[in-house]
Amino acid sequence: MGNRILVVDDEENIRLLFKEELVEEGYEVEVAANAEDAAGKIETFKPDLITLDIKMPGMDGIEFLRRLKEKNTKAKIIICSAYGSFKQDFRTWASEAYVVKSADLNELKSTIRKVLSS
Repeated sequence: MGNRILVVDDEENIRLLFKEELVEEGYEVEVAANAEDAAGKIETFKPDLITLDIKMPGMDGIEFLRRLKEKNTKAKIIICSAYGSFKQDFRTWASEAYVVKSADLNELKSTIRKVLSS
């Protein structure tokens, strides 16, 4: 069985695309539409890695990242956002990596491999 990845994104098409691509890479993948849903799945699914969107309704990704770090969540976290400007935001620095969303998922897949192997 491959590593477990939880994809947290409010856009359904992104969740489906990421899941399909990452399953093809050999990962076990679950998805969550928001931080609240993700919190429950972290307890049951126990992911090795979380891809986390920033702009989501309810609790945003930056606040969720802060809470995960406060709880010493074992999963590594990659911020995956359409907003490259957030990469400069010190609040995202607690993540292991930051990837700007694009139709080409090669950067995301490469970053996931690097983060999981570190």
